Order: sequence, then structure tokens, then C-alpha cells
Amino acid sequence: MVGYKLVRKLKDGTFRPLFIERTRDLPVGTWLPAHDVVTPGYMHRPGWHILADQHAPHLSKRGRAWVVVEFPLKGSERHDRPPSQGGTWYTAQEMRIIGEVTL
Repeated sequence: MVGYKLVRKLKDGTFRPLFIERTRDLPVGTWLPAHDVVTPGYMHRPGWHILADQHAPHLSKRGRAWVVVEFPLKGSERHDRPPSQGGTWYTAQEMRIIGEVTL
């Protein structure tokens, strides 16, 4: 399945997660397993957080980029949240970044 993820984009063009495992590189084209990392101050929801649409009004876009990702629907969990929190999103146990979304 295809979805969208908001990531940090570093000056050298590499991608990293927003909050959990902030120093983990996210290379394009490589299947990335999710790590179950408990982080104080954050709800424990293991897996990659992937949105059905490029819509996350509760998150800043500064220094960040939208990427298109591929993930297996089997084994993923769907979360239906209010539109103000991004609407439908998934927690997936693995994902692969296809590329950056360009307008």
C-alpha cells in the first residue's frame, strides 16, 4: 500500500524521523523495519506512523518534507483520527521510502 510520511529533511538531503529515533537515517528505496522504542512523553504506538493523505495540520512543516512510502497492509494497524490530527493513518512494521513529494 502507498501512504505519506512527514520526515525531517537535513541540509544534506537525507531524511530522519520527526520524534522517535531522531538520529536514524531513512534511506530512499530500502525496506526499513520498525523498532519498538519506548520514549518518555510519547504514547507507545510501535511501528512506522504513515498517513493515508498528505495532511497533518497539527505538525509544523518547517525543516520537514513529505515522502511517499510503500508498506504492507497485512500486519499494519489502521487508526481513524479526527482530520485535525491527520485523519486516517497506519502503524506499519516496515516501510520503504519511494521518494520526496514535490509540488
